[in-house]
Formats: sequence, structure tokens, C-alpha cells
Amino acid sequence: MVLNMVKHSFLTEPSKNVRSMVNKKFSDHFKFSELRIAVITERNDRSEQLIQELQKTRADVQHIWPSPQYIPSDYDIVYADLMENLPSRLESLPGLPQFSLIIIVSNSHPIDLKTLENCAPHGTIHLPVTEQAVLSSLVVARGHFLYENRLRKRIQQLDDNLISVRNIERAKILLMGRMNLTEEEAYQHMRRQAMERRVTISVIASTIVDAQELFS
Repeated sequence: MVLNMVKHSFLTEPSKNVRSMVNKKFSDHFKFSELRIAVITERNDRSEQLIQELQKTRADVQHIWPSPQYIPSDYDIVYADLMENLPSRLESLPGLPQFSLIIIVSNSHPIDLKTLENCAPHGTIHLPVTEQAVLSSLVVARGHFLYENRLRKRIQQLDDNLISVRNIERAKILLMGRMNLTEEEAYQHMRRQAMERRVTISVIASTIVDAQELFS
């Protein structure tokens, strides 16, 4: 009988130690302890619950209220109330967020969908929160933010490559005209210069093009 009671207790009421171990593994996997999180909302029972759930992840959690004129950009994730002027408080340029933004939505207030759209958040969370809702909001918002960063870097790399190709082509034409070289000879000339100076051909080509524009 005692054994059955123990089994029933274990199956229906997971121990705090087990949940703690699971949460620790979850936090370690996503490296929550390395994150700085700001919570910008009026402090009450519901927001206190959000803060406590975030603190369980072992992240550095800071509560900020009243809301500052500009949302601080030295945090990795910001939870903020959906305020009417919130978009103007974001210092980052459109399409270039500096942190993951999660909008706090209260079920007791109507949602201004236009303001929500203008904020371009990485996620939302509704009060009152649950442990799973908080963890999910962290994972999804942070994942979207990092994915956007990778895409921007890739786009920047493609832009740089395109500029490099254009500069090399322009530099070859300039050398062909100045030094009476063939296209291949012009390219090989830049290649030798790059090897001697231990830089890329793109740098040599950019220098030639810039010099031409400077003295033309």
C-alpha cells in the first residue's frame, strides 16, 4: 500500500528536484545564463510572475519602470508592454534590431494591432504567464533574432562580393588602358601586387578604382 502511494505521488506530482534538473538542462542547452533580459512593465502580481519565471532560467533579469524614453539596447532580450509610442522608443533602425523584442500583452486590455505591427517584435507573451509560455517565448524570439542576424550577414557578404567583382572588372579596364595590357595580363598584375602586399585582389582593385576617381 505504501509502495502504491509512493508510485501515485511520483506519477501525479513530479518532484521539484526533477523539474529543477530538467530546467537546468534546458537552460544550459540554450545558454540562458549568458543572456541579459530587461522587463519593462509596471510591477504587479502578474508581471512579478513573469520576472520570477525568467529568473529561473538563471539569466540576468532586470526590471525597468517607468518605461525609459528609449529602450536600452545593451540587453539581449527585452520584454516590454505594448505602449502607444513604443515604436518611437526603439533606437534601432528599421529592419536592424539590436535585441530580441517580446511584447507583453494583457488579456484585460485590447491589443493595438497597428502598434504591434510597427514594433516588429520577435514574439508576444500574454499575462498571466506559465513556465512553458515563458520558455517558449525565449526560445522562439531568440531563435528568430539570431536567424535574422545570419541572413543580414549573408546579404552583406553577397553585397561585398558583388562590389568586389565590379571593382576588379573596373580596375582591369583601367590597367588595360594605362599599361596597354590584355585582360589576363591586367588581372595577373593585380594578383602579383596582392601577393606582394599580402592583401586580397579586391583591395588592390579598390585602390586602383579609388585612385582613378580621386584624380579624374
